[in-house]
Amino acid sequence: MQLYPAIDLKNGQCVRLKQGEFKEITVYSDAPEEVAALWQSQGATFLHLVDLDGALAGYSVNKDVIKKIADTVSIPIEIGGGIRSEEAIEAMLSLGVSRVIIGTRAVENPEFLGEMVKKFGSERIVAGVDAKDGMVAVEGWEKISTMSASDLCGRMKEYGIQHIVYTDIARDGMLSGPNVAYTKKLTDDTGLDIIASGGMSSMEDLRQLYEAGVKGAIIGKALYEKRIDLKEAIDAFEKKAPQGRIV
Repeated sequence: MQLYPAIDLKNGQCVRLKQGEFKEITVYSDAPEEVAALWQSQGATFLHLVDLDGALAGYSVNKDVIKKIADTVSIPIEIGGGIRSEEAIEAMLSLGVSRVIIGTRAVENPEFLGEMVKKFGSERIVAGVDAKDGMVAVEGWEKISTMSASDLCGRMKEYGIQHIVYTDIARDGMLSGPNVAYTKKLTDDTGLDIIASGGMSSMEDLRQLYEAGVKGAIIGKALYEKRIDLKEAIDAFEKKAPQGRIV
């Protein structure tokens, strides 16, 4: 199971939110690139970045910090937040990012992701599926759509998407545990690389995802609050595959 330490960016700082609420903000560092270097030093093999300002604005706001992070670490990076055009994708990739996560546009125009997969490849384009009570949320989680997460994931598969970051908004930043059952359902229904996001609070949460066959997990607040030791988690869940399953 691939583990992704998360770095959420706002005003050039490393922060965490509760349930996506911008008024519920905690600042952890004024130097996100140092946080990225720390996670790499502890064994991280992939980083997950979110441009929170970009998610609201609809375009990348923290480009300078993103480039600084990409220049600081040697491991691949994925990023989401406000990436809604081909130009925005190219801009992110030019900064040294390996994967871009597209959320709002995936709901509004799923065909767009199909076009981007054809242009950039399925390893570069990731669908971001953010849901509340099973329904997809868009525009920095400010709006709830009429499409279910399951339906959207199915459509993404049709368009050649291989990786999906699935966030359960109600659990994000709450340390209440991920939605293991629904993440497993999406994994089983689609056969895709569903990456669980939201609520990771302990090694036990990671174990449940691992045993459910989920392919990836994003860890945010639990790292910053020292509830999960990254090196220990990587040794336990990333470096070995369950019997009969290739991770």
